[in-house]
Amino acid sequence: MFDLERWQEIFDTIRKNKLRTFLTGLSVASGIFILVILLGFGQGMQNGIANEFEEDAATSVWVWPGVTTKEYKGLNPGRRIQLRNENYEFAANLLGDKIENKSPRYFVRNVQVNYGKESLAYGIQGVSSQFQFIENEYMSKGRFLNYSDEKEKAKVAVIGNKIKRDIFKDTSDPVGQFIDISGIPFKIIGVYGDVGGEREEERIFIPVSTAQQVFNGADHINNMAYTLPPADDFETAVAQSIQFTNQLRSYLLQAHTVAPDDTSAIQIWNPMEEAKRFYTLMSGIKFFFWFVGVCTIIAGVVGVSNIMLIVVKERTREIGIRKALGAKPWSIVGMILHESIFVTAIAGFAGLIFSMGLLELVGPHIEVDYIMNPSVDFNVAVTTVFVLIFAGAVAGFFPAWRAARVHVIKALKDE
Repeated sequence: MFDLERWQEIFDTIRKNKLRTFLTGLSVASGIFILVILLGFGQGMQNGIANEFEEDAATSVWVWPGVTTKEYKGLNPGRRIQLRNENYEFAANLLGDKIENKSPRYFVRNVQVNYGKESLAYGIQGVSSQFQFIENEYMSKGRFLNYSDEKEKAKVAVIGNKIKRDIFKDTSDPVGQFIDISGIPFKIIGVYGDVGGEREEERIFIPVSTAQQVFNGADHINNMAYTLPPADDFETAVAQSIQFTNQLRSYLLQAHTVAPDDTSAIQIWNPMEEAKRFYTLMSGIKFFFWFVGVCTIIAGVVGVSNIMLIVVKERTREIGIRKALGAKPWSIVGMILHESIFVTAIAGFAGLIFSMGLLELVGPHIEVDYIMNPSVDFNVAVTTVFVLIFAGAVAGFFPAWRAARVHVIKALKDE
């Protein structure tokens, strides 16, 4: 039931102690503000990390050769490893049931690329038809390479959206037109986009079989890429990815006569392992943010409790008079609790509104390395405020209970 007199008492007390009430509320509001901002940046870091791993398929595995650093079975260190088609095919057959998509990659170098009279300075790569899914690419026009292109060693090419904008502009459809690669015409059959952005759209893809035959690649490949089937949960996906990586490395080390502990000869990058390390780190950072924020809130709640103790001390005589006139102990408790909860609630929601507003205004514009669009779940933030209000009630209860137990005679004698 709404008690107008009690509210008048609360506002009278606040008016008489403006600075004290303001500083108490500020400590509570700053606690909520700091917690929400920390949680927002924790989410922003998680968004940034997730964005880094979205550039390629989440379950991708990338393999490229290096140089041996150890003597093994009579072979000297310093050998440069060369991956070949047979390595790619054998690995694909050996681990076929664990592979969703696969593609070799051959980099075409030292060639001239022209469109009409214009010279193009873009990289050319020979890949398979499944490379589109490994790189998370989508088709804007036409189609990607297919199995027939590889089998027939077709002279076809797929270009990126950035190349289309740079060379063909927005008014010209590049599909069906030809580009010249070292005097050989290649028909453009599609235009792709990449979730990784423009830097991933500066490549021209041709069938790997065509690249090897036309540009003296023999059976050489520069690297191999795979994706694994999706798993039910993150931990299972990581375990499957690590097992696949270990089996693939073991085969390649054996095939190229490399020491098992030579980590430089065969390089394998597994984004799932990197993601696990980052997400484990993120869990620790989020825990730290929660710890700092909660400690700040506790400091504010302790401040509320101390202020309520002072209020009780200042109003001891008043409380004695109330009890002498027949006030029940719980009415005294309610009076103190009411003020404690009011101050805590107003300060808590003020801190919440200010912090959420700041994140809404500034968050979408923050895009630095590993931090993107910091935000916080509204339900979590509101729940935190209600927990804070409950804590404020608890903080005010003990001073209130102390007030309720004051002896009338002692209270009336208090100066």
